[in-house]
Amino acid sequence: MKIAQVLSVLLMVWLLSACEPAKVQGVDYDKRSISIALTQEPPDLNTTSSTDSVSFMVLTHVMEGLLSYDRDNNLVGGVAERWELREDGATFWLREDARWSNGKPVTAHDFVFAWRKVVDPANASEYAFILYPITNAQAINEGELPLSELGVRAIDDHTLEVDLFQPCPYFLGLTAFGVLNPVNQEFYESRGERYAADVEDLLYNGPFKLTSWIHGASLRMDKNPEYWDRDNVWLEIIDAPYITEDSNARLNLYRDGMIAMANGMNEQALLGAMQERMQIKTFMDGAIFFIEFNQRDERATRSKYLRKAIQTVLNTEDLVYKVIGNPGSFPARTIFPRWMKGVDDDFVREFPPERVPVDLDLGRKYIELAKQELGVEQLPPITLLADDSQGGSKVSEYLQAVMKQRLGLDVRVDAQIFKQRLAKMTSGDFDMVISGWGPDYNDLLTYGDLFYSKNLNNRGRYASEEYDHWVAVAQRSLQREERAQAFAQMQRLIVEDAVIVPLYERGVVYVQNPRLHGVVRRPIGGDPNFRFARIAAPEATP
Repeated sequence: MKIAQVLSVLLMVWLLSACEPAKVQGVDYDKRSISIALTQEPPDLNTTSSTDSVSFMVLTHVMEGLLSYDRDNNLVGGVAERWELREDGATFWLREDARWSNGKPVTAHDFVFAWRKVVDPANASEYAFILYPITNAQAINEGELPLSELGVRAIDDHTLEVDLFQPCPYFLGLTAFGVLNPVNQEFYESRGERYAADVEDLLYNGPFKLTSWIHGASLRMDKNPEYWDRDNVWLEIIDAPYITEDSNARLNLYRDGMIAMANGMNEQALLGAMQERMQIKTFMDGAIFFIEFNQRDERATRSKYLRKAIQTVLNTEDLVYKVIGNPGSFPARTIFPRWMKGVDDDFVREFPPERVPVDLDLGRKYIELAKQELGVEQLPPITLLADDSQGGSKVSEYLQAVMKQRLGLDVRVDAQIFKQRLAKMTSGDFDMVISGWGPDYNDLLTYGDLFYSKNLNNRGRYASEEYDHWVAVAQRSLQREERAQAFAQMQRLIVEDAVIVPLYERGVVYVQNPRLHGVVRRPIGGDPNFRFARIAAPEATP
């Protein structure tokens, strides 16, 4: 081989070795870095339009609202250092050292712009309704008033004034929810339709900022040097070099020391972890899963009798204990989770939901009534929209088989990736959908108003004047007893009208590197949260 060829080969070997990525470590004390695996690509990091839990988990780390949560889940100051809530409004005084990642101050004007954008009908935010307690928000969102009439204004750069058209006992909790985060108008308009599409298309005011995002493959967050409380953020890097729904793959990555946590293990992964004597952790993440029915005029599921038939023949205990097999999950009988408080006790203890017994004969009678109601001799095929994940497939296939066997229904499963399932839910392209809902703030209304007729997250378009009445009572009342009674009436109507069929309340089973401390697991405020995380120093080797 000629010298030139040898040099060429050596150069190629050197280039390949230089380009070879360093081995990923789950925890790195020296770099103050952790590596995790996401289950999905974040579909939407625009806070004025985002709706999904994966996006909000990322947004929790890179953005901050007026208020935030501490490690004990108490509301504390975020961008606001102090505040005052009144029956007719609220005032927030902003920190002068709150900064965007480009070094510019976060001002009251950023909140005014963001909140106007949320209720702007042209923006079509599915969370616009959440701002309806603010004066004129609903009228603006319905196109009756200009954006300038929204009851929020910047008194000066660091004072935000909010007018409420009625008392809102949960308003402070709303200000910690991602949809109410600030947005810098100048930056937003400079990006146009590209806003939030990539790393350079976002400004960050949270403890971290996105520094890398390879769509569908990985993302990375680095500590934000402009964050006002940066001295109390220990981690320097949150790296997500893997995006996979496969819980077995996540466990293998954890086993090999490449990620700090294997979240959401299925039955097979859990069994493997137990056999290896890993320390198993469990956590109720607040998510309720259910079948939601499309009640639009063109859908067969607009028939209450058809919905009642399906409601009557499903056994959620069998689904949870025999099909899902996740020891952290429980059968659900209501949209309200077992951990949320009522008046003096857990709400579901004080107001037990009606149990619908499995009755195959009654279910078949409902099917005949549904045919009469719809004016057909044979019910058309029913589309069930579901996730294409391994767990999602198990659930959808079980439901398909049960409805065929017990009711003779021809159910067609439409399995979609996460982002596409959300798009189909939004457009109403389904008859039934296996859906889930987690809390946005610490109040029963975050579940109850899901079926409010003006809530665009009400994907099945259930509409009931009586239900809307009870939502309005819960929105305005300051009496705990009156609000609890309102939620009890919502619970009753959901069963009577067969709005949904509750399936299960999700528990998350996971393993976590024993050297990683301070990870906050909570139903509210983004999960998991690494804002307070630290890595214990490695033990010295003799």
